Amino acid sequence: MGEHVLHLPWGKEQISLTLPESWHLAATLEPASLPGVADTAGQVRRSLGEPIGSPRLRELARAGAKVAVVIDDVSRPTPVALILPAVLEELAQAGVLREDVTLVAALGVHRPMREDEMAQRVGGALDGLRWENHDCHDPERLAFLGTTQRGTRVLVNKTVAQADLVVSIGSIEPHLIASFGGGYKNLIPGVAGRETVAHNHALNCRPDTFNMVGQPIERNPMRLDLEEGCKMLSMPVYIVNTVLNNALQVVRIVSGDPIAAHREGVKVSAGIYGVPVPAPADLVIADSHPMDQDLRQGSKALANTIWAVRPGGVQIVLMRALDGLGVFGLAQRRLPLGRSGLKRLSPLLVRVVPRLKLRGMPDDERFFLYFALQAMRHCTLLVYAPTIPAEARAGLPFVEFVETPEEAIAKAARLLSHQTEVLAFPHGGMTYPILFGK
Repeated sequence: MGEHVLHLPWGKEQISLTLPESWHLAATLEPASLPGVADTAGQVRRSLGEPIGSPRLRELARAGAKVAVVIDDVSRPTPVALILPAVLEELAQAGVLREDVTLVAALGVHRPMREDEMAQRVGGALDGLRWENHDCHDPERLAFLGTTQRGTRVLVNKTVAQADLVVSIGSIEPHLIASFGGGYKNLIPGVAGRETVAHNHALNCRPDTFNMVGQPIERNPMRLDLEEGCKMLSMPVYIVNTVLNNALQVVRIVSGDPIAAHREGVKVSAGIYGVPVPAPADLVIADSHPMDQDLRQGSKALANTIWAVRPGGVQIVLMRALDGLGVFGLAQRRLPLGRSGLKRLSPLLVRVVPRLKLRGMPDDERFFLYFALQAMRHCTLLVYAPTIPAEARAGLPFVEFVETPEEAIAKAARLLSHQTEVLAFPHGGMTYPILFGK
């Protein structure tokens, strides 16, 4: 069959993997190759002038209005610095003063942004603007809006809840729990209380919804719940969302209503990152690019591509994780069982974990525990993530960490047959398989 060498992104470099000659590389699955727009700032202005399902931003705003501009944090690839100036210009056209605008970093449960990170994220547009990090833990900084039909108590950042207008800047990409990012997701979980985030995430602790990447939103309880919660805000909410290609270049910008504009962007994102796969393979090799910030982001490569592995097969995931662990609470806990015990008991655990309170474990971490148990039941998980320290690895017994990519290949070769079918996802951080018949 001949030797196959895979070249995979590794930050600004590459990793090359040599596959055994007897293996069959069935496909290297890439996102659709769409070029980035030549003038991002111009595209932002065009999008603001052609809002979807909403009046123009300058028509929603008014002189004297308090405006909260919610931006996603440094773990996301949104080019905020290229978007914010046009948004501020549109607000100024309506008479909104800079001192009446507050930037709110949509951290969710992530770490706070430093001032230098905020300055870099928004560029010169930061001059003269107030800004704050959202804090999901501080009850004094949260406002209660009500309870959703699915029982989520909606607690939202007070600066956002008390504004006259909210503008949300983010990106639309495939997402494990929410089907796709963007839209209202920048507000819940982005600027929501920990209780809200936890209950909302836990809604998908079910066999049919624990992996919703790229799936229709109308069948996603978590996404529908967060959208219901966000609609409890009394003021207009206006989104500016990018869709990026795998080189993190802007392909499309959608602006306007958080539902109508978002759904239009989802069509574009799905067309780029959903790749047809005729059948699951024995082995899937997935690279975390372009979600290379930390382990939490890098794990999307595992989640996005796991359905491309046949039951009982092997998945190799390469995670760049430039900042190491990031905020990943599950890795900082010590479960009483090792890998073999967890795997043996996983059929029982997946039935009881959604109902258990595990030593105060928040529901969002419980979701990740539930997903990890389902994943390790499905296949053998081998992870190369050299920036993750040993103590954090010990908290993640669902996967086996390897010291080199070559070690992963050798382990897979011992587990699989001589004639192994392989699928490769060089940009697994955003790419997901569309399986025929699923």
